Amino acid sequence: MATAETHYTLPLPGFDKPVKLLIVVAPYYKDITDNLVAGARAVGEACGAEVDLVEVPGALEVPSAIAMAERLADYDGYVALGCVIRGETTHYDTVCNDSSRALSLLGLQGACIGNGILTVENRAQAEVRADPRGQNKGGGAAAAALHLIALSRKWAGKTKGIGFRA
Repeated sequence: MATAETHYTLPLPGFDKPVKLLIVVAPYYKDITDNLVAGARAVGEACGAEVDLVEVPGALEVPSAIAMAERLADYDGYVALGCVIRGETTHYDTVCNDSSRALSLLGLQGACIGNGILTVENRAQAEVRADPRGQNKGGGAAAAALHLIALSRKWAGKTKGIGFRA
């Protein structure tokens, strides 16, 4: 059981210039996502980030909204939040797999994204994971985005060159 495990958590990064973070949330289970948002906001603010929030209809729309923001807005990173609870059909698998895959592809293209879309078997699991005083998965997703922003700033402007090395 994951709650009996201890895990190492990286200390939050520091920034010498402002960070703009966008939280994109699918509030289908509003009480759960409100907790995810609270955790993400608290972590963003602990790093001095300016945090904006947008809502989308469902978990499948979260990556699309992040892709649009990456192209059209001026954010340093993104926090994807939502909750998918297993139901009676295979729709659960589609939503979990496709939203995760799309976020991963955006990350591979250079977007700094923390994935906090919960994929759980039941409401009780979601409540524990979303609780800012519990597993705080919203805060963890914000921390992941902030760490990626710090890495992208560290490596910004560095090039590997073209051709053979001397």
